[in-house]
Amino acid sequence: MNVLVSLTVLGLLILFHEAGHFLAATTQGIHVSGFSIGFGPALIKKELKGVTFAVRALPLGGFVSFPDDEKKNNIPKDDPNLLQNRPIYQRAIVISAGVLANLFLAWLVLFGQAAFIGIPNTADPGVIIMSVQTGEVAANAGLAPGDQILKIDGISIGEGKEAVQSLVSKIQASPGKTIEIERLRENSSKIIDITPIEYKGNGRIGAQLQQNISSNVHHSAKFKEQLKYADSQFTELFNRTIEGYKGLFTNFGATAKQLSGPVKIVEIGAQLSQQGGSGIILFTALISINLAVLNSLPFPLLDGGQLLLLLLEGIRGRPIPERIQLAFIQSGFLLIVGLSIILIIRDTSQLDMVQRLINH
Repeated sequence: MNVLVSLTVLGLLILFHEAGHFLAATTQGIHVSGFSIGFGPALIKKELKGVTFAVRALPLGGFVSFPDDEKKNNIPKDDPNLLQNRPIYQRAIVISAGVLANLFLAWLVLFGQAAFIGIPNTADPGVIIMSVQTGEVAANAGLAPGDQILKIDGISIGEGKEAVQSLVSKIQASPGKTIEIERLRENSSKIIDITPIEYKGNGRIGAQLQQNISSNVHHSAKFKEQLKYADSQFTELFNRTIEGYKGLFTNFGATAKQLSGPVKIVEIGAQLSQQGGSGIILFTALISINLAVLNSLPFPLLDGGQLLLLLLEGIRGRPIPERIQLAFIQSGFLLIVGLSIILIIRDTSQLDMVQRLINH
């Protein structure tokens, strides 16, 4: 059931992202020919008002298509309502609308939680492990997703963001040194010794950590308090996401191992779903922000890559040659699909169920 919830959330996030592109185009009167969730062959297809809506076989994202990209269409090439014939600022609105939609959705679900469900009270004690990397210290010590860490060297690590920071600081300060942690799994605690390895002067154990979310909430009818909660949570998640992506450029060796493919994202969503409604909302906001930031990167096939081409067009005063645009897009497609396949294989091989089968 938790996996189903996670998959549903991912599908809705992709839908919301593509709806941003779609609405930004249609509200400006720009011709749209297709709206697809997934890539590849269509499993379900329906045409409405000249737009083909489809759910496709490869659930790795989605896209909105325009007649400009189709060789066979009945629209004259000089039609002012073709995307390619619109001013640069209007095309930029269409391209960036998916990112803006995901950012807005993240903030909206956090505000919705505060307004209709309640503001979570202080977090439960300890830190929860969201994922571990096969072959790293955490996995070798027997730690697994869903485990909770309550103490370090016999001392409680507290709760909330402070607990996460306390554990991270201790690990980073202890390369090559054995530390004792108390692990809680299914109401059974156990003392485990772990020895962080050294990486660029800091200790690391190869685990993704998250504060324990409290299932208790308090209701507030004060709009300012609801707004303050949504703003603070959104800002924290956004800043943490930006820091994570910065690591790809400043510390690629360590950060690349933490890249999550669809399988790992679903696993993380399932773990957070076990913590109830607050966990589902956190997962929704976190992944929605991640989708927005990822799509903002200036890489081929991503929205940031399309904005880069648009910026170059504005600087040159004329469009980038079509053959260069095509090569840029095709290279991006191969890169993203190839990376997705690698991450799916890696993350699937690291699932507990698969590891148990391998070990037996």
